[in-house]
Amino acid sequence: MSEGKRTVLVTGGCGFIGAAIVNELADIGHDVIAVDWNTEPFRDDVAFIHADIADRRRLVEISQGVNTVIHSASVVHTKQTNRKTVWRANYGGTLEVIEACRQNAIPALLHISSASVVYEGRDIENGDESLPYSSRSLAPYVDSKVAAEKAVLQFGFESRSRVCVLRPHIVFGPNDNRFIPNIIERAESGALRRRVDNRQSLSDFTYIDNFSEAVKTVEYRLSKDDELNGQCYFITNGEPLPFYDFVKAFLAEMGYPPIRTTIPAWFAFASASLFEFWEWIRMQELRPEDGISRFAVRYLTTHHYFSNEKAERDFNYDPRITVAEGIKRTAASLRGGNTEKIGVAFPVF
Repeated sequence: MSEGKRTVLVTGGCGFIGAAIVNELADIGHDVIAVDWNTEPFRDDVAFIHADIADRRRLVEISQGVNTVIHSASVVHTKQTNRKTVWRANYGGTLEVIEACRQNAIPALLHISSASVVYEGRDIENGDESLPYSSRSLAPYVDSKVAAEKAVLQFGFESRSRVCVLRPHIVFGPNDNRFIPNIIERAESGALRRRVDNRQSLSDFTYIDNFSEAVKTVEYRLSKDDELNGQCYFITNGEPLPFYDFVKAFLAEMGYPPIRTTIPAWFAFASASLFEFWEWIRMQELRPEDGISRFAVRYLTTHHYFSNEKAERDFNYDPRITVAEGIKRTAASLRGGNTEKIGVAFPVF
């Protein structure tokens, strides 16, 4: 490690993105504390703590003496249901993280947000950080992430803590427990036979190692100076491609047959509306995403890709691993059998 051992607390440290961040920082010698509600230790040199980030007293206690908090914990739910649960985790939890930073005078807070905070259901082509926040309520996930990001930036303005926000888009890679495993589950079950006609809309993807390396760089810079303080950055691979081209490449890498038929976007949207209404009537508890939501259909049928120019300029962000190489590495890891279904990031009808 080039300079200064630090104590870094990572919320959601046992999730896909959080665990990658934990590994990245522990590998260079930092003292890392992984906080999660479902803690399962995966290395000996990290402190794993079971805690609910909405528990202020507990969070204040375990963050004492920490140099940097990296807040990656969140609930992804793209339907207009279970709003209270999603808001409690994504916004309420962020407020408690902020309060812990405030009470313990923690020098730096790095917030993992989402590129969806600027998405309004319309095309975004090479979008940059000048885009305004979404003013449309497309999903409680988006609404709560917008509110959380605003709160973090306001905290940075009011306090002596340095803050920075990273906005990744469709993160994938080995140990993914949401997006890639569900492509495989649906391919194996035969459910992945049709795709939404998406007029070749382009999407960004982010390989997990590229993102965790960006986090490592930003954490170091926040500990050193004020240059990144109060800033937001889109972080992607910078290789936009049609969504189903990604899926096609992954299916081919895994040896599954390609998707051969399409359904109209209007039919997919109408079906998603009916599914969401039915779930609202039944008032179901929060459960793994099944990919059938109006938000997901909008995502599939619009361009949404972003510029890395600001990150490249401010901290030399340079994604080393291409999407194609990332797909190969991910497929190789999943051939080992870890395809547990936890969520899904796209609809299949």
